[in-house]
Amino acid sequence: MQERYQPNAVEAAAHANWDSRDAYLVTEGAKNAAGEPKPKFYACSMLPYPSGKLHMGHVRNYTINDMMARQLRMRGYNVLMPMGWDAFGMPAENAAIKSNVPPAKWTYDNIAYMKKQMKAMGLAIDWSREMCACDPKYYKWNQWLFLKMLEKGIAYRKTQVVNWDPVDNTVLANEQVIDGRGWRSGAPVEKREIPGYYLRITDYASELLEQVQNGLEGWPDRVRAMQENWIGKSEGVRFAFTHAIKNAEGHLIQDGKMFVFTTRADTIMGVTFCAVAPEHPLATHAASTNPVLAAFIEQCKRGGTTEAELATREKEGLDTGLTVTHPLTGKQVALWVGNYVLMSYGDGAVMGVPAHDERDFAFANKYGIAITQVVQVGDKLFDNNVWNESYADKQTGRLVNSAEYNGLTFTQAIETISGKLEALGLGTRQTTWRLRDWGISRQRYWGTPIPIIHCQDCGAVPVPEKDLPVVLPDDLIPDGSGNPLAKHEGFLSCHCPKCGKPAKRETDTMDTFVDSSWYFMRYTSPGNDQQMVDARNDYWMPMDQYIGGIEHAVLHLLYARFWTRVMRDLGLVKFDEPFTKLLCQGMVLNHIYSAKNEKGGVEYFWPEEVENVYDTKGAIVGAKLKSNGRDITYGGVGTMSKSKNNGVDPQSLIDTQGADTARLFVMFTSPPEQTLEWSDSGVEGSNRFLRRLWSLCFQKQAEVTAGLKTPTTDWSTASNDIKKLRFEIYTLLKQADYDYQRIQYNTVVSACMKMLNAIDDATLGDSNFARAATAETIGVLLRVLYPVVPHVTWHLWSELGYSALYGDLLDAPWPTVDEAALVTDEIELVLQVNGKLRGSISVMREATREQIEQLAATHEAVQRNLEGRAPKRIIVVPGKLVNVVG
Repeated sequence: MQERYQPNAVEAAAHANWDSRDAYLVTEGAKNAAGEPKPKFYACSMLPYPSGKLHMGHVRNYTINDMMARQLRMRGYNVLMPMGWDAFGMPAENAAIKSNVPPAKWTYDNIAYMKKQMKAMGLAIDWSREMCACDPKYYKWNQWLFLKMLEKGIAYRKTQVVNWDPVDNTVLANEQVIDGRGWRSGAPVEKREIPGYYLRITDYASELLEQVQNGLEGWPDRVRAMQENWIGKSEGVRFAFTHAIKNAEGHLIQDGKMFVFTTRADTIMGVTFCAVAPEHPLATHAASTNPVLAAFIEQCKRGGTTEAELATREKEGLDTGLTVTHPLTGKQVALWVGNYVLMSYGDGAVMGVPAHDERDFAFANKYGIAITQVVQVGDKLFDNNVWNESYADKQTGRLVNSAEYNGLTFTQAIETISGKLEALGLGTRQTTWRLRDWGISRQRYWGTPIPIIHCQDCGAVPVPEKDLPVVLPDDLIPDGSGNPLAKHEGFLSCHCPKCGKPAKRETDTMDTFVDSSWYFMRYTSPGNDQQMVDARNDYWMPMDQYIGGIEHAVLHLLYARFWTRVMRDLGLVKFDEPFTKLLCQGMVLNHIYSAKNEKGGVEYFWPEEVENVYDTKGAIVGAKLKSNGRDITYGGVGTMSKSKNNGVDPQSLIDTQGADTARLFVMFTSPPEQTLEWSDSGVEGSNRFLRRLWSLCFQKQAEVTAGLKTPTTDWSTASNDIKKLRFEIYTLLKQADYDYQRIQYNTVVSACMKMLNAIDDATLGDSNFARAATAETIGVLLRVLYPVVPHVTWHLWSELGYSALYGDLLDAPWPTVDEAALVTDEIELVLQVNGKLRGSISVMREATREQIEQLAATHEAVQRNLEGRAPKRIIVVPGKLVNVVG
């Protein structure tokens, strides 16, 4: 055994051993030594996008998964930990435009490098199950299931509103629209309606919501709440404002009824305006004779198209000059066009109740629209100029200024007014959902081709199943002038499967959320080219533990839950929910330093380039550049980011201090679900601990070897020092067992550090008991620490001779707590003098109160603090403490 810890050599040797025997290959139905089936456990991290390099967030996420997999394997489980690549998407196209290389080459080069990094981390991944979203063998099944959904009516085609860049001739995602202009061309973005394919996730809304509310016990509460809010079930009434507005042909527009939906029918008497979406037929009609309104509508068509984007946009509107009729009062209500109203949500129209809706309140004050209070909460005064949360209170208020409805409570008013609207034939009670059908069409190149052929005679024709996959050309280079598939004759031109005439392929590709909605099931059925999933999926799924960032708490998880149910209804799987437990790990943070450059922009600096300035309390208040002493701004801590020069390259850390140091730091510094702040000193501390561990094992190797040859089961005659050490180790093991179960891995590491200190500090003497205790306690430490730092512990386990007795560390039995070791002859009591902690005393477990008082009175700390005075009183709390009052 080498005297000094050399991480690179240790880790290389471990990798060579594991690779040579395919140590992480997992098979279904594995059995233990007794021939009994092992219980299965499927632990999976959300697959990464192959951006080029791992970041510390990846290191943390995958180490959490790896710790779980390794520990459960030692406990006798058949554990699956796979990995794959979310390889389609816009970043690859952007990189291709920038570097003039095909997205495929950029993607596969990045995958190769990141896979090499993952192997360097020592992750227990079964690489035989690796999947890649841009592999035709994978996305074939995206296409296959899409066609099955098309047959069942779950998938359908309709027009959709998109962001269109008229210069680049392409659809833009919302994040590519900056101040109403295309991120690359700078051209004003237009809203266009184009055909696209949708999936009827709304058909599953009720089931998805019910399970969130009454199931998913293994999910964080905040994630369940986010899912519930996104699905957004609302009970209310859909009713009409009538009107006499006619189109150019003299026909009533929408049969003279403008429908809206509200959950607050109690406030209907407070309506002072209505607003419609810019695309609403009434808006289009009004704009035909109003150039100012027409220009405003064109302006509204620029920018994002999602509800989230509209929520942050400044609310703007324009009066159409038209009016609609209030259904209960008969009064005329002004009709506005609002940039915050979406045509795709509900009927594209809303009623405005400024007194009791914060958005409407701001809009009314901005444009001088009347505000009429119709709900009174207690004796609170109403101020038309300042919004108060009580204005939206629907539980304690009563109606005012509402004619015959005055005095009604919320519940009474909802029932009465909804009934009145129904009786008039103008309304019906409805349940609506915030959730909308999932639009999967993307006018992009780098994605799963939608398997549709367009024939001039037959229309949109599904690609026959035998012709799948429709393979995406992987040698194209986007140039920013639209989807290159539309110019690629080899892909575009084909024949209609129905009539045989020349036809064109669909050039839209699928939303990349499709790729990530079921990849975790493909891991279970690798190599099957005939089925999407097979019987092996029934063995592994549902997944026991899913691990990933909170940023995926809504759409990815929701789409995966929906996709699973579709597969269930098609007879492919036998379960409803894909993920039994979910853990959302915290982000990795680092310090941010910046300064304005000569052009007024912000320039960021790497932490190693600066020297911090501290206040008297040790807090960072500023920074200076090391190179020239220039003052720069300290921006606190934030998520590691390349753009802010505050990321840490895991590969550099692995190369210099070893993967185990990186793993130990990210596990010890913070609980998995909380944010982790980067600390160079913390990294060095982690490395120092591993050097201490190595040094201890080097010094004790002769004792361990001897102790393994003479194991002991009866410790009754061992010395008190030996019993004390075993008590400490097994107490810590018991805590570590508990912490492994609750995934509090930072305290697992803490327990290991305490074990090392206890073993290092113990004075055991020279006896068979001493040698056996050394071998036993170091064996416990190495096994508890192994899931955190597998390389160094595997090496030490083998070097010290444990493998010969217990087998290779990967499958060594998890240590069990020796309950007898926790029963000690002596116990530690806290010692206080006048209520202040002054140390501790050891007493025999059977000691009487008088004996404890005598030991306490003569204790050196008591004598010193009482300056020789006799105690006035001694308080003994059995098994806990002694307080000497003097």
